[in-house]
Amino acid sequence: MRLFPYKLPYKINLASFFPNLPREIWILVSGQLFLYIGQGFTLVYSSIFFVNQLGFSPTQVGIALSCSGLSGLFARFLAGCAIDSRYLGRRGTLLLASLICAIACLCLAFASTFALLVVGNLLMGTGVSLYWPATLAVTADLSTDENRSEAYALSQLSNYLGMGLGALLAGEYIALNGSDRALFMGKGLVYFLFGWVIWWAISETQQHETTLRQVAKNWGIALRDHKLVIFLIANTFFALYGAQLSSTLPLYLADFIPGGNTALGFSEQLISYLFFWHALIKIIGQIPMVRWTKRIDYVSVLLFTLMAWASSAAFFWLTGIVSVNAVMIALCGFFLVAIAEILYGPAASALVGELAPPEQRGIYFSLESECWAIGFLLGPAMGGWALDHPVTWGANLWLVLVASTGIPGMILLYLKQLLVQQDSEGRAGAR
Repeated sequence: MRLFPYKLPYKINLASFFPNLPREIWILVSGQLFLYIGQGFTLVYSSIFFVNQLGFSPTQVGIALSCSGLSGLFARFLAGCAIDSRYLGRRGTLLLASLICAIACLCLAFASTFALLVVGNLLMGTGVSLYWPATLAVTADLSTDENRSEAYALSQLSNYLGMGLGALLAGEYIALNGSDRALFMGKGLVYFLFGWVIWWAISETQQHETTLRQVAKNWGIALRDHKLVIFLIANTFFALYGAQLSSTLPLYLADFIPGGNTALGFSEQLISYLFFWHALIKIIGQIPMVRWTKRIDYVSVLLFTLMAWASSAAFFWLTGIVSVNAVMIALCGFFLVAIAEILYGPAASALVGELAPPEQRGIYFSLESECWAIGFLLGPAMGGWALDHPVTWGANLWLVLVASTGIPGMILLYLKQLLVQQDSEGRAGAR
């Protein structure tokens, strides 16, 4: 007798849910999952550890974290040279990045002086800035025009899963009176393991041997790429908006919400639930949303992203205005910003991969990454200054951000026109 005698009207094929990608991409994504589990170990607790456990002042910790951003600004240019060179290439840059980040974690775990704290953050900023452009270049090398956006979506999904799982494990570990220092050591161990995965399973994907002189020449070629420069200007706005999510928004929700569950705003526990909701939407929606937009050109997807981000900022403004149901409005805002992030990452990376000649992908992705370095240098300072002037700015900051989306919107429309014109000329030339 059959346990379930009825036939389903359709066949469930779980394998079809996952994109058909080369084995190397799956290995890289698996290593990246463990890497971001390590990132999640210290996501919430690093500044608390430095101030409450090691005795540094909040000002010292802020300066040290800024050093990470400063070193990253320069390391991204180094990454562009290293990734496309014949001496390091993609694989060598990833190995170097994992080694530097592992050493940085050990410095931070045993940071008994301010100098060691600064050194650890300088190394971490350097390692992470080498890692991202190299990973994007490898993914572009191993994917095709048809599956490139799905490859980047899978990479994003592994980041979200790893970060969330790492933060959850760290929270449970701290609740059991675990050592914060051990979290940094565990994070360093994960970086070593990631380097081992690269060494063992990923071969060099660079197809062209490029001399240092040619790499220097390629920087000039990339900066003269009219379409790339236009995208970079628009992309810097996306980075400025993204920086508000981690720097300005938590403080705004805690201190500027009249309809919150505390005297000033939302409690820290409720804010953590809102961010969990934000992460959950990204985990569930990443692959389906990218597949849904697969037949839409990348610039149009970025325009949809801009509309979603502007709508979310409007909801955040409304959260600081209403006196009732503020949490429901905030949930809508987080939902929309999650949709924006789901759409942005794969589309932006795939567009850069499409614009870049194969021998210049390292430089192109380094320049794209520089936008985020600039965004995270300027964005938190801009948001913090606005919240320090609550009478004139406060919630109105979000309205200014909504209005500012018109600038990257017009830039992207111009870029779309250029790409359509280029595509038309290409088809005409092929006849």
